[in-house]
Amino acid sequence: MPQYQIYDPHQLPSAAERQELVKFLHTHLEEYGDPAEDISACIAYALRESDSYGGFIVSAREGEQLLGVVVINETGMKGYIPENILVYIATHRDARGKGVGKGLMKEAISRADGDVALHVEPENPARHLYEKLGFTNKYLEMRLQSDRQK
Repeated sequence: MPQYQIYDPHQLPSAAERQELVKFLHTHLEEYGDPAEDISACIAYALRESDSYGGFIVSAREGEQLLGVVVINETGMKGYIPENILVYIATHRDARGKGVGKGLMKEAISRADGDVALHVEPENPARHLYEKLGFTNKYLEMRLQSDRQK
């Protein structure tokens, strides 16, 4: 049974733990991931190390082995946009199909204050887990990439 560790602006990870979290997400998100710098920036947002509303991180371990990580950022909005966005969730490839992702999701949902949104690629197999946990697809997301970022 995994043990869960919560990190937030009041309970910060050590520098080594933070590096481990970034590396884990970068490795185990696979084709659904982002560059390590973006993952690190997301973690900084969750921990209020940047100008943000904060959030939290949940990790799952068995002994010293990191099995999974989820990062939730608070949006600062209520009602018209969910108060929380699940930005990253990954489980170790050797732990998939063993309930680690479900446990992480339940832990994160129970800790979140308010509604939770997430983005998922249509072909991502984790989509079925999210639907089983009650997530619905209400909108089609559309994005316009700013010329400033190209």
